[in-house]
Amino acid sequence: MWSTVQRIAGRFVPEWEHYEFSDFFDLAIRYIRYWWFAFRAPSLVIAFVSCLAGVVLAFSDGHRDWLAGVVVVVSGLLLQSGVNLVNDFFEYKQHNIDEKRPELHLSGLEREIIEWINFLTGMALFGMAGLVGLFFVVTRGDLLLLALGIVGFAGGFFYTGEPFNYKRRGLAVVLVFFLMGVMMIAGSYLAVAGAITLRVIWISVPISLLVSHILLINELRDYESDVRHGLRTLTVRIGFKAGVRLYYALAAGAYLATAVLAILGLIPLPSLILTILALVFLVKPTSKLTASPEERRPAVPLIMLHHLAFGLLFLAAFTRVVV
Repeated sequence: MWSTVQRIAGRFVPEWEHYEFSDFFDLAIRYIRYWWFAFRAPSLVIAFVSCLAGVVLAFSDGHRDWLAGVVVVVSGLLLQSGVNLVNDFFEYKQHNIDEKRPELHLSGLEREIIEWINFLTGMALFGMAGLVGLFFVVTRGDLLLLALGIVGFAGGFFYTGEPFNYKRRGLAVVLVFFLMGVMMIAGSYLAVAGAITLRVIWISVPISLLVSHILLINELRDYESDVRHGLRTLTVRIGFKAGVRLYYALAAGAYLATAVLAILGLIPLPSLILTILALVFLVKPTSKLTASPEERRPAVPLIMLHHLAFGLLFLAAFTRVVV
């Protein structure tokens, strides 16, 4: 029986015809490890914070639909998970990145298969998020929500997908401000509240700036690799030093925007006081900016931790209204 399995497997990948059970088990483990790497779970803090912000703001305005709130956050996580997997596939197909997991020894057809698995599971997650979005469009009867959903899906797919591939055009840092920041927060608010206000747009600015902040530190981390592969990200276009200056500007902008919102009375004063505490989480990743490429790698998960801390502290004052 095992020989039959080997022959069938060998039709897909010739070397599999000689694999024993233990070899297939080892391959499955390596596939799972690579899929989890491509899933990039830590990056989901972006969708989590943005969707949570929209939900909390809606609740603070009296629209307390707990089921809708939970579903909105879950659908946001599904959408970004799909983005991560699909864009891993596109980056591989375009051959514009270094091999990030060489220890898994995935190459040739074996690598091609896991990349297609990534793509198909990513599209499935897109589909699941899309069904949730359509549910809200039908129940809310708001075409603006449909438009936001379509733009959001297109933005996620074409991050590295052709023919647009706005990452290599140097637009990622700018566009994610709107796609994963303003629009995701506003869309989440709209899905729960059934309407949207200009106040929500203004309140979304600090978190949206920090979404761009995360994308920028990704580009700073990969600067040397992107230069080698001719990937014209924003940081490659303006230079590493200018990228670092922009990093500081985005961080400062997020905190200054929070202060302005508090002064104008658009957010509770405690939001400003609490978010200042998040500065503690900004120290360590910032200290790694001028380090070697390898030493810069931990800066990305650390900046995501800062984003999570900032978002939760920013929203904490609003929960008093919700409760």
